[in-house]
Amino acid sequence: MDSISYVVVFPNIFSKNKIPNLIKNIKKILKIKNQKFRSVKRDGDIILVDSNDPVFASSAINLLFGIEKVSIAKCVKNNFNEIVSEITSVGGNLILKGEKFLVRVEGVSKGFLTKDVEIAATSNIIEKKSKLGAYPGTEKNHDKLLYTYLTTKNAYISIFSDKGNGGIPYQVQKQKTICAVYDELSAISCYETIKQGYDTKIIICYRKKSELMNLTKIVNQIIPRILEDKIELEFIHLNINSNGIRNYLTYVNSIIWILIQDSKDYVSLALSPLVFSSNFISNALKQVFESKKIPILPLSGVDDNMFYDAKELGTDKNFKKLEKIINKSNEVPLVSEKQVESILKTRKKILIHLGPNNVHDILDSLGENH
Repeated sequence: MDSISYVVVFPNIFSKNKIPNLIKNIKKILKIKNQKFRSVKRDGDIILVDSNDPVFASSAINLLFGIEKVSIAKCVKNNFNEIVSEITSVGGNLILKGEKFLVRVEGVSKGFLTKDVEIAATSNIIEKKSKLGAYPGTEKNHDKLLYTYLTTKNAYISIFSDKGNGGIPYQVQKQKTICAVYDELSAISCYETIKQGYDTKIIICYRKKSELMNLTKIVNQIIPRILEDKIELEFIHLNINSNGIRNYLTYVNSIIWILIQDSKDYVSLALSPLVFSSNFISNALKQVFESKKIPILPLSGVDDNMFYDAKELGTDKNFKKLEKIINKSNEVPLVSEKQVESILKTRKKILIHLGPNNVHDILDSLGENH
């Protein structure tokens, strides 16, 4: 029995009608990451990537949005005997001594029930691994999941699987927007903006030079998802005291003015009703609308799930700072146009070629010691 290995991409429920966009993004990220591939094609509701190095290719692809999970899987024909034989072979190699395993088969079955495959493969594995004491687990209690997905013609038996990041494919909205990264919360907002399919420009704002290292590390986790090998970043210095809630609100309001000045159409605001007062958010929206721009609130529907994205960006350890930001103040500090004009004079643009030394390259361009 001959089998072929593929990187199998499972679009999430929001992207099943956007598979051509996802295929386009997969090709882009593989080229950016210098991963050679022979083909990227569709088989029913899944995408198959025939790659020279499936491990590195799957890691690169899993930076994208619009994906439920990414697997490295063996492909055989959608035939009962071939499927059972391949699941038994894969299971025999993956299951360790004393482990509980679960065989799950989903998709399009031809002349048999998926349950029949699960039972037959489970029986074969028990027999093959009897000396190791491996035995079937349950849906809620198992050590290894042996997952198989069936399309009309083929079966894909997973060897390795990794959870995707959700969202929808980048640029699927066909709208350009601008966002600012200036702390952990704004980083999540920027991440969510990209996750929601907007073509996103990033501005990094800071009050003290000591903030630059952390902000640069955070931005470095975001920019690979923009799907460009060269990315222009803008850094703007705001001379605002970093202590106290009022100064923080002044800081945020100043950044909103900067975004309004730089935006052509859409402005992404890092404002959540869970953190900021309704008065502060209403005032920010009013500013954007009066400038004849359209506001986006990526965090408006995000609750504590934002902590999962914080972990993805490596900011979860510093997210306790959020507790100090949460306030019930209705105060909206005023920011004049002259102040904004003065702040904009500190703007510095940097062109980054994506690679392993992004953080050092950015800091070197800013003339920072690190």
